[in-house]
Amino acid sequence: MTRILVLGATGDQGHPLITRLLDAGLTPVAALRNPDALQGTEFANVETVQADLYDAQSMINAAQDTDAIAANLPFVFDREKAKTLGNNIAAAAKENGVKKIVFNTSCFVADKDNDNPAHDGRRDIEQAIINSGTPYAIFEPKVFMDNMIRGWNKPPIVNQGVFAYPAKPDLLISWICLDDVAAYMVEALTRDDIPSDRYAIGGPEALLGDQVAERLSKVMGKKITFNSLTPDEFASGMSLLVTGSAQVEPLSIYDGMAGFYRFYNVQAASPLIADNDKINRIFSHRPASLEQWAERQDWTDPTDPALRVRMAGVA
Repeated sequence: MTRILVLGATGDQGHPLITRLLDAGLTPVAALRNPDALQGTEFANVETVQADLYDAQSMINAAQDTDAIAANLPFVFDREKAKTLGNNIAAAAKENGVKKIVFNTSCFVADKDNDNPAHDGRRDIEQAIINSGTPYAIFEPKVFMDNMIRGWNKPPIVNQGVFAYPAKPDLLISWICLDDVAAYMVEALTRDDIPSDRYAIGGPEALLGDQVAERLSKVMGKKITFNSLTPDEFASGMSLLVTGSAQVEPLSIYDGMAGFYRFYNVQAASPLIADNDKINRIFSHRPASLEQWAERQDWTDPTDPALRVRMAGVA
């Protein structure tokens, strides 16, 4: 298995996946609406193919001469659109005899619907992949460490010493970095003995918000405090940052993303704690702790290190 069709190549989660594929000696083929989108970036030499994720024939054509599909997909708050994504991936795999589908859900996925269309759409994508008849590995990461270095989170950490997040003070989270998610995906692509299954993955420790702040304080050498936002405060802040208005429209992307944390925060037991013993019995990769990940970041610069390639993707 050498040629891997990568969906979501220009997004935050695509960058470490492409890097890990190249390091493993595999050939990533980036499926892009604009096949020149990676020009001028560190991934300019990566092979590309033009593709529309929402067009079945386009996806079938894009998957020609590839051995596997590795997908990082956008969140869509229209469940029918999500179903289309899943069905098109399944069609591309079946029509081309693809050997494996590896999908990063980018979030916790419950075993039943919870009336959040983005979450429930993820369940539909999973089911389309499972029903495709193609071997698969579905990774369900808990919460990304890399959220801390995005434009909506890193500036207050660096400039004000405040880690603000929509998690209640007693919500335990097994944070995992994007590089480790990519490592699990590549291991699934390079090993034939990994069973087709859904795999919930997280970092080696489940942390409260105050404990995250403690670890950031240690690495940065200054006091970082945790500000527990309500999901509504989070949605309002995201809307203000992106649109200039703190007014959150119902069913908007900001309300939709906050919906995940509304769900997490009201559960009797945190759904964001990883069962590492189970994963460690199957996979050889071991993910970094939050402190190890934080030590690799540049905390002198408040800007998002992935912004340049992400913006190239919308060109």
